[in-house]
Amino acid sequence: MDAIVQDRPPKFQETKGFQPGPLGTHITVRGLNKSFAGQPLYQDFELNIPKGKITCVFGPNGCGKSTLINMIAGLIPLDSGLVLFDGKTLKQTRIGYVFQNYRDALFPWMKSRSNIAYPLKLAGYDKAAQEARVNELTETFGISFDLDRYPYELSGGQQQLVSIMRALAPHPEVLFLDEPFSALDYEMTLTIRDTLQRIFMNTGLTMVVVSHDLEEAVYLADEILLLTKRPTRVAELVPFETERPRDAQTLASEYFVQTKMRSLEIFQREVRR
Repeated sequence: MDAIVQDRPPKFQETKGFQPGPLGTHITVRGLNKSFAGQPLYQDFELNIPKGKITCVFGPNGCGKSTLINMIAGLIPLDSGLVLFDGKTLKQTRIGYVFQNYRDALFPWMKSRSNIAYPLKLAGYDKAAQEARVNELTETFGISFDLDRYPYELSGGQQQLVSIMRALAPHPEVLFLDEPFSALDYEMTLTIRDTLQRIFMNTGLTMVVVSHDLEEAVYLADEILLLTKRPTRVAELVPFETERPRDAQTLASEYFVQTKMRSLEIFQREVRR
């Protein structure tokens, strides 16, 4: 499900002694701890994710990139720690989530249009409001394929577009994307990448994207969050502050090449540790 709502704030949401992030922080993570089979993955992990920016998460295999955003989004429980969104708990925050495996994420018994409208139905929107929002997204995305078809009747790229539209339907404050291009061909990757960029430019939505492709991460990001090997910490936050829309010329720019090289140096340093 793309819109995640938690029934009650868990015990780790106590804010005693909480130190807020700098001005402009949207997501604040403090004292996050998570272990699997007795092996620590995150220990006293802290992070500030900026508001109205695209943050791309990149790091060595097994460092817990997807686990991190899943914990922040409430899909995986923390052992302990604090996560706040503009000072609010997850329960008080609307989020959207785009899963890596769109084939499993979409409901196969529902037509694509109904999949997109599903979070709105859960939120209590009436039929007319649901239809209006789906039509608005259809126009925004320039959808030319038939949304009255079932997901399994669509191509992989079309299914992922439906997943993104569903995540955006309830007007989330934060959009999480877990390797959204990994199962797509190059042509569709370019299309959806540019679509996300256009959405960001139109909405200023805070986005957190897990990527396994460094070039893709730098191209999309305002900030590249580079992680270490486990127990995982922040290796470095590398800014990429260049104008949008970004295009092929961006990839050839000296700033892009320098930022990618800096990120690669940090990544290789951490892999060799």
